[in-house]
Amino acid sequence: MRYLNGFLCVIMILFVAVQYNDPDYAFWMVIYGIPAVWAGVAALRPAVLARDLYTAGLVLITAAAAAGTVYYWPTMPGWWRKDVWWIEETAREGMGMMIVTVTLSVVLFTAWRARSRSAAAD
Repeated sequence: MRYLNGFLCVIMILFVAVQYNDPDYAFWMVIYGIPAVWAGVAALRPAVLARDLYTAGLVLITAAAAAGTVYYWPTMPGWWRKDVWWIEETAREGMGMMIVTVTLSVVLFTAWRARSRSAAAD
């Protein structure tokens, strides 16, 4: 899981980096930066995620990301095709929120595994 979380952290950092030319770059840099930080913690210090406060925060952030995915879900037909999302900003934003939600879900799974290991060790 460390390698997967590390990979997701790098991907999210790259997503942050390519927001420089977006009209609302600051908003999307934060949106992509949050899962980058969580994935980095999961990759480098997974035991930290076993703490109650961190797990509760991660659950709330993942729920917010899921709500954001619903809000930004692309409404245009064929939004997954390159000729659509290459032109439509709303399709890219929706797909970005989907990626954020998947990333945070992987981190949440990592946190649950860390909690179960911590409970087993006690």
